[in-house]
Parts: sequence; structure tokens; C-alpha cells
Amino acid sequence: MNRQDMEWCVSMPKVELHAHLNGSVRNSTLLELARVLGERGIIVFSEVENVIMKDDRTLHEVFKLFDLIHILTTDHSTVTRITTEVIEDFASENVVYLELRTTPKRNDSIGMSKRSYMEAVMEGLKAVSSVDVDYAPTGLKTNTFNGTTRKKIYVRFLLSIDRRESTEAAMETVKLALEMRDLGVIGIDLSGNPIVGNWATFLPALKYAREQGLYLTLHCGEVPNQEEIKAMIDFLPQRIGHACCFEEENWKKLKSLKIPVEICLTSNIRTETISSIDIHHFGQAFVLPSQLLRN
Repeated sequence: MNRQDMEWCVSMPKVELHAHLNGSVRNSTLLELARVLGERGIIVFSEVENVIMKDDRTLHEVFKLFDLIHILTTDHSTVTRITTEVIEDFASENVVYLELRTTPKRNDSIGMSKRSYMEAVMEGLKAVSSVDVDYAPTGLKTNTFNGTTRKKIYVRFLLSIDRRESTEAAMETVKLALEMRDLGVIGIDLSGNPIVGNWATFLPALKYAREQGLYLTLHCGEVPNQEEIKAMIDFLPQRIGHACCFEEENWKKLKSLKIPVEICLTSNIRTETISSIDIHHFGQAFVLPSQLLRN
């Protein structure tokens, strides 16, 4: 892509529906945090520098990086900082509507609960200064200051259930999402290492979330597990993420149910989940705008 095309892409207003908070942290911030922990003897900086800076990563390497990011970012002040930076970075690329998903984390050693983690996230959102942020689910409005319209980004949150969690921990996340609806939390995401955990573990929490009116999106088909893929489709979530390893029968079912798919072609290629753009499943998928999550 030449410079002119890149500038055009950046200038276009965009909607981002599949952004992980920890997956969107600046490399410069990760390196800075890693150096600090290295100086404290908590990690060996030379061993993690390449993990951070590596360009193309297999799916296995992606989750290795996420494990490192969790070590680097699980304290309140850092969570606040990265939230501010991530929202400002998306705004700078002219994203006008952002759904930011994150797994509320517990770190008993520093007194972090899932709630205090999310409070730190909200502090980061409120600290954004480069653009106006609308996060209240009361409808899209335009703020004016001194008679001029200021640039604004609309931010909503999805709380993620990690596939390593228990049923009880998943239910705690759902209840927290319900308590934070007035702060822009609109739904639940199921994500994490796709070879870990069992779908049935999370079903009670996901059913409860649906009963309470939360939207649901599921990471589905990142690895070839057709039985789980079929079960997830049958659950009828509002959206599905990735859908890389669907066999024809499950594709047909997904289409017949008109469930939108969140797809990032470059992510799938760079993680080697799909070998080339020529055979990417984007051509088999479709998204119906009327079925996207709404505030």
C-alpha cells in the first residue's frame, strides 16, 4: 500500500468491533514496562524484548505475548495508562465507534479485584484528552464547544470471559457487566487460548448474561473443533469472532442463521491461522449491519 492509499485509509471514519485492550497496547509502552520489571528482577528483559517486537506471530506465539502482557499490565495505574493510550490511538486513526473488550483480572497480591480492575479501566477512559469520549449508553449525541463540533469517539465495553476461568469466575464477570451497564458495558465476550477449557464450563454464565439482556460475542473456530463450533452456533450469539476453521456444514448453518462474523484478514494471515489471502474465508462470510451490537 502506497502512502496516499494509507492516508486515505486513516482518514476514513471507522467502526472497530473486535479490539482487545491488552492486544492494542503500544510496543513502546510494553518495552518501557518490561524494562522496569527487568530492573526489579521480576523478568529478564533480554528474553522478552523479542517477544514484544516480533512482527509476524503464530497463534501460539500470540498467546505467549498475551501471557507476558498480563504480567506487565496487571496493576491499577498501568491498566489506567494503557486504556487512555489505546483509546487515543484508535481515535487518531479516525475510529469513531470502538468496542473495547477486556478480561477483568484479579490480583490478590496488590488488592486488585475484577471490579477494581474495571474501575482502573474507567479512569483511563476519563483521562483521555485528545478527543471527546462518549461512553454512556443513552444514544449518540454530538457535543459542541464554543459553537464548533469537536472530534468524538464513542466507546463501549465488552467484558471477556477467559477460557481458563471457572464457571464461578465467569459468572462473576457477567454480574460485574450488569452492574456497569450505566458505564458503557454492553456485552460479554468469550475469548482466550482456544485449545484451553471446555465450552460447557461457560454456558451457565453466558445463558444468564443473555437472560439479563447483555449482548454476546464468542471467539469461535480459531482451531478446528467442529463439535464446539456447532454448539456455539446453536447458542445463537449476536456475533462470532474469527471463524477460521469452519467446515462446510457449519458455514451453511452460520449463514442460514445470519450471525455476523468479526474478521481481520491481516491478523489471520500473520498468525498463520490462514495460509494465504487467496483462500481466506472472508469470501464465504457476510455481515448484516442491522445485527451489529447496538448501545
